[in-house]
Amino acid sequence: MPAKGDPTVTEIDQLEHHALGAARLAADTAMRYFRNPLDIEIKPDESPVTQADKAVEAAVRAHLRQAFPDHGIFGEEHGTEGGTARDLWVVDPIDGTRSFLSGHPLFGFLLAHLKDETVDLGVIGMPALGETYLGVPGRGASRNGAPIRVSGQTELARAVFYLNEAEKIYRDHPRLFATLAVCGQTRRFGYDCYPHALLASGLVDAVVDYDLQPYDFLAVSAVVEAAGGVMTDWQGNRLTRQSDGAVVAAATPGLHAELLALLYG
Repeated sequence: MPAKGDPTVTEIDQLEHHALGAARLAADTAMRYFRNPLDIEIKPDESPVTQADKAVEAAVRAHLRQAFPDHGIFGEEHGTEGGTARDLWVVDPIDGTRSFLSGHPLFGFLLAHLKDETVDLGVIGMPALGETYLGVPGRGASRNGAPIRVSGQTELARAVFYLNEAEKIYRDHPRLFATLAVCGQTRRFGYDCYPHALLASGLVDAVVDYDLQPYDFLAVSAVVEAAGGVMTDWQGNRLTRQSDGAVVAAATPGLHAELLALLYG
């Protein structure tokens, strides 16, 4: 564990250490519930929540409070505490509860750290896969400690493309859906954080996502950008806690620009 009194240990070293510790704790907690009987509640927005979501967030909050008592925490299930702090952790305990409750292994854990509302660290944990992605813009990105980087793909016609939340895009933007559904050389429909992790790894070239909350996209954006990619809202603006939840991520600026032209061309 990095010692706070060691002059060679930076603040970001401390953040990385405890963020990865939180990811391990989240994975251990989630996997105790995965593919076991669950109590399922339906929230006012019609999204499901289980005792696993609540247990993971409670465990992560306790871990972060002990390590950083002066930091704020904003989580999907338990709201905000210390929200006026310059340092804020943003937690999604189980990204993809529908996957989790149906036994599908592509649910994730998301954790971002914001300094003065700017994301400077993100973690994507994939508990059932045994994968943890860490991204620190300016320092690079890694999967289980090994460096990763986005592909160099610049052309959408040759890209591996993921369209997330496709039925919601079809519902709200049917003409755009028809365009996006035939994009790329290889395309897949997906959900949640894993397509973005694959983008950061260089296996996927672009992802369009929709109807997200800050705890869904802030951590992901840090990993994608630390790996050399570009991630913005559909208008090309930097992502913040106030963003509307429609996002586009790409391996290169050229590929990103081509997608933006389709989204709002």
